[in-house]
Amino acid sequence: MVELTPSVFQIGPQYTEIKWSEQVSDSLLIKRLSLEKSLQNELGNEINDLRVAYQSIVVKWKNQFPEDQFQKLIKTTSAQTATLSDTVWKIPVCYGGQFGKDLLNLASEKKMSEEEIVQLHSQTNYRIFFYGFLPGFMYLSGLDPILSTPRKSIPDRSILSGSVAIGGDQTGVYPLESPGGWHIIGRSPIPFFTPSSIPPVWGKAGDLIQFTPISESEYERLKRNPKLPEQL
Repeated sequence: MVELTPSVFQIGPQYTEIKWSEQVSDSLLIKRLSLEKSLQNELGNEINDLRVAYQSIVVKWKNQFPEDQFQKLIKTTSAQTATLSDTVWKIPVCYGGQFGKDLLNLASEKKMSEEEIVQLHSQTNYRIFFYGFLPGFMYLSGLDPILSTPRKSIPDRSILSGSVAIGGDQTGVYPLESPGGWHIIGRSPIPFFTPSSIPPVWGKAGDLIQFTPISESEYERLKRNPKLPEQL
């Protein structure tokens, strides 16, 4: 049995934060997914809302904190109750130019060519940890440290949907048009959030994302006939 070993903080009578101190990794995600699953299965009737981040879970209880049941669950839940998906979603991206307005500056800052940035960014499989910030916004692990870049000091007022960006030690895709402070390096023509679909997103926590460079003509072709990403 792999112990979960989180710290637990009570934030008022209805909120509990569960936090891990270890670095973001697949093993941490397994622990978090295991505890999420146990909470939903064992205490779902007591839970009003559940919010997750890379290293934490915040539970809002319907009533007061069910301390005895919760402590028992923490002690008995094994990280073996969850497994990571081997699903890989292939995301087409047109890098640079009108689709990635910050790629040239980013390459200059890194003393690299645009092609080297694209190669580094697209040669990695990224893991979906959770959704947040915007509906359909995937928080991913796996960015090469070489590409880590501080967020912009002055955010852009409008970033188009499908924009692929780097901010801090993360990369992601803006699913909707939105303000934002990440560096835009490309854009994908596929939908990332469809409110009329159930569920409205095609990926889930634990899935892998693979960014694949495409040409401008291929982008325009796919944009005219949008479809879900290819599943490898």
